[in-house]
Amino acid sequence: LIIGTLNNKNFEYTNFAQLKEITVTGLDEIDNKKLIENLNLLRINNLYSLDKNQIIEILNLDNSIEKYSVFKKYPSSINIEINKTKILAKLSVKGKNFLLGSNGKLIEKKDEEYDVPFIFGNFEIKNFFELREIIKKTGFDFYQIKNLFFFKSGRWDIETKKGVLIKLPSDNLEESLNLYNLFINDYKEGNIMKIDLRQKNQVIIDE
Repeated sequence: LIIGTLNNKNFEYTNFAQLKEITVTGLDEIDNKKLIENLNLLRINNLYSLDKNQIIEILNLDNSIEKYSVFKKYPSSINIEINKTKILAKLSVKGKNFLLGSNGKLIEKKDEEYDVPFIFGNFEIKNFFELREIIKKTGFDFYQIKNLFFFKSGRWDIETKKGVLIKLPSDNLEESLNLYNLFINDYKEGNIMKIDLRQKNQVIIDE
C-alpha cells in the first residue's frame, strides 16, 4: 500500500512536469514551425530532467541559426529565441545554389533574393572571411561588390556593381585596397573597366 501511494505521487509529479509547450521566435513563420516539429520529440521528457544537449543537437542542424537562447518555463514549457545568421554571399556547389551565412555555414538557397556578392571558384570558407575582414579594415564598401572570383593561387578578383574589375595580389591585400581607395578618390577621368593592383605600389588601369 505504501509503495503504491509513492508511485502515484511520483506519477502525478512526472505528469505535472511533462514538457507540453514549445515556442520558437526569430525565424520566419514556416521555419519556426519546422523547428518546433523537430523539437516535438522532446515532449516525452520531463522538463526538470531535460538534457540541454538534446536541444543543442537539434538547433545545430539548422544552418540559418547564428545564436540562440533557451528558457525553461516551469512547469511545462520552453521558449527558444533565435538570432538568424546574416547572409553574406551566394555560391554554387556541384550545381546547387547556396547562401553563406555569417556563422560560416551554407544554407540551401530558397526563393528569397539577397543583395550580396556571388562567389566563383573553389575556395575555403576561411578564405572568404579573411578577405572580408581585410575589406572591412580598408573601408571598401563590401555591398558594392557584385562578384568575387577566387583563383587556385589564392588570389581574389573583385567585380563591383559598376562593372569595374579589381585584380588583387596574392598577399598585401590591405595595402593594395588602401591604394585603390586613394586612387579612386582622386581619379576623375573616363570610365574605368579594370584596375590591376597585382604589382606592388602600382595601379594599372584599363578604360
